[in-house]
Amino acid sequence: MEHGEIEGDGVRLRPYRDTDVADLVAACNDPLVRRFLSGLPSPYTEADARRWITETAPAVAAGGGAAYAVTDPGSDRLLGAVGVDRLVPIRRQGEIGYWVAPWARGRGVATAATRALAGHAFANGLERLELLTDGDNVASQRVALAAGFRHEGVRRAAAPRHGGGRYDLIAWVRLADDPPGPTSRLLPDLPPGGLTDGVVALRPTGPDDVDLMFRLHTLPEVVANRVPPEPPPRGEVEQRCRRAASSWLVGTVADLVVVDVASGEAGGGMALRYDEPLTGQAMLGASMLPEWRGRGLLTRGVRLVTDWAFDTVGIARLWAGCRPDNLAPQRVLEKAGFRREGVQRGRLPGPDGTRVDSVIYAFLPGDRA
Repeated sequence: MEHGEIEGDGVRLRPYRDTDVADLVAACNDPLVRRFLSGLPSPYTEADARRWITETAPAVAAGGGAAYAVTDPGSDRLLGAVGVDRLVPIRRQGEIGYWVAPWARGRGVATAATRALAGHAFANGLERLELLTDGDNVASQRVALAAGFRHEGVRRAAAPRHGGGRYDLIAWVRLADDPPGPTSRLLPDLPPGGLTDGVVALRPTGPDDVDLMFRLHTLPEVVANRVPPEPPPRGEVEQRCRRAASSWLVGTVADLVVVDVASGEAGGGMALRYDEPLTGQAMLGASMLPEWRGRGLLTRGVRLVTDWAFDTVGIARLWAGCRPDNLAPQRVLEKAGFRREGVQRGRLPGPDGTRVDSVIYAFLPGDRA
């Protein structure tokens, strides 16, 4: 791969220089860089930076990869790093990675650098680039999407964790003939401040919602609709809350918290799961804590999320299911405009090897009239 300077959108990629030492030391001792960049010496010293500049980066380039300093075109100050390594020549494949210094974040540096180097790599013979992100690193996943990479799956326990254990990596891929521009998302972000009608508000679920979600998902009536019908361990709920933003970005599910606007307190949860993107169909699930029921908040929340699903996401059909004897959610769905379509016999696994029927409700955009 050629290793001259590469111009990007507001960034310049160039080989490292001795003038980068101080900024390399400062950036590589930053907690966020260290969290997602394994193998850095602790602390990272001037000697480490000079070794990178004079030995490691040139070795990556000599092996057919690339190791670039990302700099400001005006001041030439180091803003971050971007590179391609782990080449598989027979597949014309490589892996791209980056980090951004703390003084350069929030300016689109990683996206611009990734786009620029990906274009350069494709122009020099590569046909497939992988980008691997920690499942908790939502900012990096947004960079992948903005740079035109597509979600390809999860590599389980693909990386060692500091202090022991392993963690998953999310795989993103861009091909040489993929269309230019960012990757379109199935589930766009909510508007600033979430969705609200002045009485109830919906916001994305996050890591701070574990207690609420654990209580919700261990309620007997909620457990009865789980597959299998067993209460989830707390660790599973913690991971779902921690990965909620990631699941939203890749388009599988939008996890939401139902908030009472007057008090600011959260008392319920909703999930819009895009189960059939090809047909434009999504599934809606919702539940409230017992002390929050009977106030109409969940019905308002369902109306909010259905309007967003139809008008912003572009979903063509929403459906929901519940057990025949669970009448409260059926009333909520009917008040929100869903229509009962029928009963799927033995659809869900029940206790002790039994099967449970499911009442199916559906809502189409035209039903709002």
